Amino acid sequence: MNSESRYVAPVSARHQLNAKTPLRKHIRKYWQLYVMVAIPLAAFLIFKYVPMFGNILAFRKFRAGGSPFGTGWIGLKNFQRFLRDKAFWRAFRNTLITSSTNLAVNFPVPIIFALLLNELRSLKFKKLVQTVSYMPRFVSTIVMITMLNEILSPTSGILNLILKNSFGMKPIYFVNEPRFFRALYILTDMWQFTGWSAILYLAAITGINSELYESAMIDGANRWHQTLFITIPSIMSTIMVMFILSVGRLLSVGFEKILLLYSPENAIVSDVIDTFVYRYGIVNNNYSFATAVGLFGGVIGVILVSSANFISHKLTGDGLY
Repeated sequence: MNSESRYVAPVSARHQLNAKTPLRKHIRKYWQLYVMVAIPLAAFLIFKYVPMFGNILAFRKFRAGGSPFGTGWIGLKNFQRFLRDKAFWRAFRNTLITSSTNLAVNFPVPIIFALLLNELRSLKFKKLVQTVSYMPRFVSTIVMITMLNEILSPTSGILNLILKNSFGMKPIYFVNEPRFFRALYILTDMWQFTGWSAILYLAAITGINSELYESAMIDGANRWHQTLFITIPSIMSTIMVMFILSVGRLLSVGFEKILLLYSPENAIVSDVIDTFVYRYGIVNNNYSFATAVGLFGGVIGVILVSSANFISHKLTGDGLY
């Protein structure tokens, strides 16, 4: 070999040379990628982080025409006020019951649906079912509630007509009945989000190594055993991440849907923290008090996420962070 041949730096050395490239030169070379990143990053900062400075209003007195951050320091008076308010604790209890029930029912449903879709052998039928199932996600909440009111109408609703003609029952105003409120909320959530959520689990299932299934078949495992001992453990990290995110939203049950289903008749079960904040903040113009309640809910959400993440790490070794 010619001793004067050109020396080629090892890969690690080349990486070190590239790491020393000036940032300005790197940005100039890949400016298109930086622009693509900068736009969503700026939107995230503006709409997620900047509003967090408004939480200072929970500790200050707000006066119309004054500073948006309040006109005087009042400390923890707003927190003491809502913690003594029976209406707040009713809203807090309704929020926990509705959201925890919804989580218990609608969290496993997309997982089961994705596992069942994965077992379909006909690719065309599988795509058809998947398309039909996630289409409701694109139906706006106001349209969905309007459809629900028409179906459950006590005068012309199809369900009441069936109950009247087939069983001789009197019309029932399902939307206004407190005993039906949570069931309607959970069923509409199931219809709207099951197919959409199942996409995440189907994507995780497609990433499983097919050799695991082949080895299981050689060992005599049937489809149930393959699902139980290969599919579910392989997507457990995805399941736990989705569970942690769902736990973090326990105090946020979907303001728009709750508000559209809300009525004085079912207020005893439909009044949640979001509607409580809306009533005091927007309707009554008590922004400081509403901010304090919202901040309280945010702190509880952080605690729930951290607790769920800690438990997930202890039980499965996976977590959100």
